Amino acid sequence: MSTVAEILNAIHGRFNPEAAADLDVVFQFCIDDDAFFTLKVADKQCELIEGEYDDPTVTLKMSEETLSQVANGELNGMQAFMTGKLKAEGNIMLATRLSALFGL
Repeated sequence: MSTVAEILNAIHGRFNPEAAADLDVVFQFCIDDDAFFTLKVADKQCELIEGEYDDPTVTLKMSEETLSQVANGELNGMQAFMTGKLKAEGNIMLATRLSALFGL
């Protein structure tokens, strides 16, 4: 199994700048309650940062297994949310943009 950093690097590599034309947001991923990664999206750019962010726009909490399944297309993000495998805090509507932004 890939590490959380490897999975998020792969997600970052699929960034679609055209889908981010109107965004200036911070997606924070909290994995297994102890690993934090941030995807900052602004000006059609995306930056991956390891660590906790002070004021994310939306925080997505899940297990490493759920992250891997969503990233690999084995589990739909909406299904993960509806079944409680993924929890969102903040502007949860932004989570719906992850598909267009990163192919999730």
